[in-house]
Amino acid sequence: MKKEIKAGDALPLFRLKDQHGQWVDMKDFIGKMPLVLYFYPKDDTPGCTKEACAFNDQVEDFKAAGAEVFGISADSVESHKNFANKYKLDFRLLSDVNNEIRKLFGVPSDLLGLLPGRMTYVVDQTGIVIHTFKSQFNATRHVDEALWALQQIEVNKE
Repeated sequence: MKKEIKAGDALPLFRLKDQHGQWVDMKDFIGKMPLVLYFYPKDDTPGCTKEACAFNDQVEDFKAAGAEVFGISADSVESHKNFANKYKLDFRLLSDVNNEIRKLFGVPSDLLGLLPGRMTYVVDQTGIVIHTFKSQFNATRHVDEALWALQQIEVNKE
């Protein structure tokens, strides 16, 4: 496994398809807006559903901060589409079917390596990771951590 991406590192650039089958290229966002990328184990499981709905419940707060939110898992485009439709998710889910991007970020596994890890990265508009948060079992805390990190960008601008 590659070195784990940490605060201060540049965002690794990548392209993945979203739940609509559209390519999303991270380089299109650098220089324009902050990003919140959260890796999660699997669509439509209890913890992941709670996490996605928590992000969705606060999606307007992320938009107000000028940030774009992306959920990333190894599920297929079709699985993401069904998951997003079922819970009316108002942000994009990216399909990393071969876990290449998970490996690129060095997202650690949990539960003795049996489950893909749950990890959130907040990236400023220049493409630098400013905050990371890992918690397998406190899925909704990822939202609070991401919003806190985005507030730090605003504080530093003033």
